[in-house]
Amino acid sequence: MTHCVETRDRVIALVCAGLSLREAALGAGASEMSAGRWWAQGGRMELQLAHGRLGGLVAPVPAARPGTGTGRRVLSSEDRAVIAAAQRRRLSCAAIGDLIGRHRSVVWRELRRNASENGEYHAGVAHRVAAHHRRRPKPFKLVELPALCRRIEAWMDQGWSPRLIAAMLAAEMGGDHTDRVSHETIYQALYVQARGSLRADLHRQLSLKRRHRVPRTRDRRACSPYKEAFKISQRPQEVVDRAVPGHWEGDLIVGPESKSAIGTLVERSTRFTILLHLPGRHDADTVAEAMIREMGHLPEHLRRSITWDRGSELADYARIQVALDTTLFFCDPHSPWQRGTNENTNRLLRFWFEKGTDLSVYTAEELRRVADTLNRRPRPTLDLQTPAMRLNALLNAA
Repeated sequence: MTHCVETRDRVIALVCAGLSLREAALGAGASEMSAGRWWAQGGRMELQLAHGRLGGLVAPVPAARPGTGTGRRVLSSEDRAVIAAAQRRRLSCAAIGDLIGRHRSVVWRELRRNASENGEYHAGVAHRVAAHHRRRPKPFKLVELPALCRRIEAWMDQGWSPRLIAAMLAAEMGGDHTDRVSHETIYQALYVQARGSLRADLHRQLSLKRRHRVPRTRDRRACSPYKEAFKISQRPQEVVDRAVPGHWEGDLIVGPESKSAIGTLVERSTRFTILLHLPGRHDADTVAEAMIREMGHLPEHLRRSITWDRGSELADYARIQVALDTTLFFCDPHSPWQRGTNENTNRLLRFWFEKGTDLSVYTAEELRRVADTLNRRPRPTLDLQTPAMRLNALLNAA
């Protein structure tokens, strides 16, 4: 058994040194079939074809970076040889780290990244795998994978955000990273010129329709007059931690010159959305009637409280509280972020109700279709379940 292990290690070392699989087998005194099996079990890089036979590795090992000592980051081939020998002796990561003068987490990550599927670690293979992963610049996935680009485009045409697309790809592919991209990769393909193979006009499917990114340092808060009312700090703790369903956040999305509007209500724990049809006016009396009409269909335990911005459209809040048997809380001045769930929902709704469009042209039936579409959309905050599924579960439990 020891002889077999030594022969296998000799074969892998010769392949890592640049020999073909056949030459390595002859040099170690093994058959080419055995050498191929050992490489498939212990190796993690593809071999090039040379004259119809498997040749050496695809990527050569680059020159080692200068510098040694405690400040170095890249493991050397000598470090990996020590790790391989110590791992066979079943030493712990901490003990191996002491041998090479590195932290145990460095050893743990090295074994996790570069060991084979059956847990075997070969120094030569690991060194070349690490060199292959360090190559820069790395190929951009959305250039090499046109099929993935088409899937992303189809999802974005349905109003999906890059973050949701990345979450769904991760859920579908699991540990396979071949057809997975992060949301940042999608944004780079949208905003960086000649970056990726997505459609040039795809940025229009984003909720804000921006051609370019906006620096986070810019102050985008709108300054509007607000009334003194109940403070958000008076809300019970169950509202803050979303432990109990039935607490809502609301606001208006408005059209040009604030001449048209649609009311939005979103439940904090399920993210279920209700749209208020306001075809003519959006004054206090109209908004109160629409809210009482739409929320009146809900059971009492699902309308415990409503949090709203300090807009004059909710000046008749006392009437709403009495009719719905609920409590209304108002955000602090210039603090729309205190209704974060509703703000995010309004941004999603801009996919259907673009800024600068007359919102009075939409019928009540069209608003219901949009709300149904959004409520059937999977949410990362709900473990990729939909708001409709969560609300149905609450209703069935009741």
